[in-house]
Amino acid sequence: MLQTLYDYFWWERLWLPVNLTWADLEDRDGRVYAKASDLYITLPLALLFLIVRYFFELYVATPLAALLNVKEKTRLRAPPNPTLEHFYLTSGKQPKQAEVEILSRQSGLSGRQVERWFRRRRNQDRPSLLKKFREASWRFTFYLIAFIAGMAVIVDKPWFYDMKKVWEGYPIQSTIPSQYWYYMIELSFYWSLLFSIASDVKRKDFKEQIIHHVATIILISFSWFANYIRAGTLIMALHDSSDYLLESAKMFNYAGWKNTCNNIFIVFAIVFIITRLVILPFWILHCTVVYPLELYPAFFGYYFFNSMMGVLQLLHIFWAYLILRMAHKFITGKLVEDERSDREETESSEGEEAVAGGGAKSRPLANGHPVLSNNHRKND
Repeated sequence: MLQTLYDYFWWERLWLPVNLTWADLEDRDGRVYAKASDLYITLPLALLFLIVRYFFELYVATPLAALLNVKEKTRLRAPPNPTLEHFYLTSGKQPKQAEVEILSRQSGLSGRQVERWFRRRRNQDRPSLLKKFREASWRFTFYLIAFIAGMAVIVDKPWFYDMKKVWEGYPIQSTIPSQYWYYMIELSFYWSLLFSIASDVKRKDFKEQIIHHVATIILISFSWFANYIRAGTLIMALHDSSDYLLESAKMFNYAGWKNTCNNIFIVFAIVFIITRLVILPFWILHCTVVYPLELYPAFFGYYFFNSMMGVLQLLHIFWAYLILRMAHKFITGKLVEDERSDREETESSEGEEAVAGGGAKSRPLANGHPVLSNNHRKND
């Protein structure tokens, strides 16, 4: 049964053009071809990325945050209250007015105290400014290095300047070490993002981020063992070209450098629109959809690859909408929050009453981030 499924999954007609077999892609005469087994190394490399990230955030990003004066804001913790905690964990983080009244009777607190408890409890679960800065620093470092490395891999290749050469000799196209490592490192990094997504900063486009990571992993993996490597290197470099700008804008935002953040974000928006909404659909997708049909009939792998590219393109359109809306607000000076950010709530400016049995009065609070507390992420 398993062998039958294995044989069907690797059936040549699924992944290769007609009249070609996996035997045509076996290493010979000093020429090395991509193999699915090459991708096994990406899982341990992903774990290595997580380890490197931990030490990077601890010994590089944290001192950098201190240097840029990234400060944590003091957050008042919600006092222990089993009744409210149980509701928070099982029923919801934002009780309706009727639920507030019920919780008020059950806990012995006033309705206002119950609402204040839930505000504080929600703020406790929100990621700290330092956590956001460290995450942005790590991604900025990787994307910048990846973009430079990717350009070094493809800039001297003829298919970088003439898209038709992407398919010259396909699929009998051998690989070189630089392409191998570019692929393995990129795929490992996206595996690491998927592994850490539960602990990373969660935003309103969390589901879209998961879809993006899964689609990217599938695309990179498929393009490797189906030998779409030339197209794959172009696509990866194009995506990396704007991501490091976004992460650097976030870093300056968390450091309170508002003007620098805004200027970098405008540059990012321009690069993103040009690369994702112009170059990708009208050059890259045209290359992967039109040119192959001049060489061989369409097959499952052709449809599969371009379908996944279509998923990414839809995500880019969604993120471009958010980016353009934010860019417009930047220019007009109206932006105070990221379109996707989970805003930290402030306490009432009036004197607080004792909460959950605590006898002391609380003083007015201001727990929210200053004006620009956005966390710009479109996400590739």
